[in-house]
Amino acid sequence: MPTARTELIQRIPIFAGLEPEVTEAIARHASARSIAPGQVLFNEGDACEGVFLLVDGSVKIFKTSPSGRQVTLAVETAPATVAEVPLFDGGPYPASVEAIDSVVVLFIHKRDFRAVCLQHPQVPLQALAIFGRRLRALVSMIESVTFGSVRQRLARTLLDLTKQAGEKPFVLPWTHQEIALNLGTVREVISRNLNRFQADGLIRVSHREITVADREGLQREAEAEL
Repeated sequence: MPTARTELIQRIPIFAGLEPEVTEAIARHASARSIAPGQVLFNEGDACEGVFLLVDGSVKIFKTSPSGRQVTLAVETAPATVAEVPLFDGGPYPASVEAIDSVVVLFIHKRDFRAVCLQHPQVPLQALAIFGRRLRALVSMIESVTFGSVRQRLARTLLDLTKQAGEKPFVLPWTHQEIALNLGTVREVISRNLNRFQADGLIRVSHREITVADREGLQREAEAEL
């Protein structure tokens, strides 16, 4: 009978469709870790020791410039994986990962992960699908920063977050200052646009929790004039 840990692993896209005995073997090699909000799982440039399976909570993936400016590349919510790329190219972690809320991860050493890939080719194929999704998201981010106004980029950010939350209310994972840094502007502009979205009935804000009240209206705001 599958264990609770095995069932968690089976819900993670990269391991979807594997036979129960395989996920049970993976579960035996996985070590559970609890991560507090704001705690860093690993830093950009650290040597890769393995892959993290996110089974509860959300994390942000970010880069930091030499001057200390931080740019968020993505937010991942369980069930998901982080840090797969170095397992394939042998390099260090290309970005840092920090817990947004209370997070539980299962850690699998790179030796065990590679053994699974060699025995089950569908795992690296499913990893390629994940890489493709993330590449598309990065291309979209570059397009947004290059072509869109701050208002459009902020609307897209809110749409992405509500999609990740399953169209439910979500807690803003960054401060207004962090959003401003990500979008290449200043905090006052972010606050002003959020207030305008709320006044226009596009969103409802309660502390840091946001509800998208008019998705179609917010989508119109997000359409870039390319």
